[in-house]
Amino acid sequence: MPLPKSIKQYLLITGNYWAFTLTDGALRMLVVLHFHQLGYSPLAIAMLFLFYEFFGVVTNLVGGWLGARLGLNRTMNIGLALQVVALLMLAVNPAYLTVVWVMAAQALSGIAKDLNKMSAKSAVKSLVPDSAQGKLYKWVAVLTGSKNTLKGVGFFLGAGLLVTLGFQIAVTAMAGVLAVIWVFSIFCLQADLGRAKNKPKFRQVLSKSRAINILSAARLFLFGARDLWFVVALPVYLSSTLDWSHWQVGSFLACWVIGYGIVQAFAPTITRRRSGHTPGARSARSWGIALALTVGALAAAMEFGISPGVTLIVGLALFGGLFAVNSSLHSYLIVSLANRDSVSLDVGFYYMANAMGRLVGTLLSGWVFQWAGIEACLWLSTGFVVVAAVCGGLLPSASEEKADCQPQDSN
Repeated sequence: MPLPKSIKQYLLITGNYWAFTLTDGALRMLVVLHFHQLGYSPLAIAMLFLFYEFFGVVTNLVGGWLGARLGLNRTMNIGLALQVVALLMLAVNPAYLTVVWVMAAQALSGIAKDLNKMSAKSAVKSLVPDSAQGKLYKWVAVLTGSKNTLKGVGFFLGAGLLVTLGFQIAVTAMAGVLAVIWVFSIFCLQADLGRAKNKPKFRQVLSKSRAINILSAARLFLFGARDLWFVVALPVYLSSTLDWSHWQVGSFLACWVIGYGIVQAFAPTITRRRSGHTPGARSARSWGIALALTVGALAAAMEFGISPGVTLIVGLALFGGLFAVNSSLHSYLIVSLANRDSVSLDVGFYYMANAMGRLVGTLLSGWVFQWAGIEACLWLSTGFVVVAAVCGGLLPSASEEKADCQPQDSN
């Protein structure tokens, strides 16, 4: 029996997203470990990702508008093509891998990643009717969870490729594989996916919805909290303080992200009430509080020097599970609340806030770790999570959300 068209398109989008995520995770680990090996300081490594995160902010803001006007298939394929170019830029002779050159390549990669992610998340809204909120939650959770699981596999792959093939050959091989997938996507992805009936004006990229603005603020602080320790501080701490090898660092981070992705995929089972109702503002607040308590306890344990290695492994496992539920819950809420005819505008604005949080978290990760250590990173992360939980508590009720998210007058 042939699959319905919506299922086929969902599988194509998910496969496209998977392939991109695998190379993105591998590239992140390759850059961190390779340049740490070359003697770069934690702050210098963080600076390599500055344009990656900054252009992610710009891309999400503009990309949602482009997706509504051009179609999400085009923005997704543009993202794939840019990632191929970014990988090839890093495959040059090592003598040309200056900080400026690597930052430029990372800028392209940041644009590519957020075009691809915004397109994938927005496209799901177009494939599911408004009456099927439970189905929408499951599809978003599976897409998000599987993406993060593969990102973890990408970390493992990046560390392995660095050890076995070296930096240049590794990025060249990934570019070749992704180019093949890009060609396949051009011919198979639905042409009118997510295109708005009325072409939105550029000024509409800024959300007019109170619920989406609040949820975007929560997302900014949530992902800032994660990247405060995860991007630079944790891998450098494991390598320099605990004396872990590159392979051990890559494997640990890979396992963490894989587990995080698995929990995300099962978030609907974890958060939905017995009545079968999909979660809302109360769930966002309560899960945010649980995460804040966990990261605060982890920071305190590290501050008092309680078996740092064991504390990090156990504490980050708990943090990862709770963070996964929070992230998946937020991802569902933004897709659910977005206006169907211009879904990419709302989702793009939301992921702009997500990218801003990553940018702030990445910079603070290198700076705070270099001057005050991983304990300070974790304490600051605790504060960020508290703000995210407070924002979750400010979300409108279900009836207010419905009224707040009606289509806006575009005149």
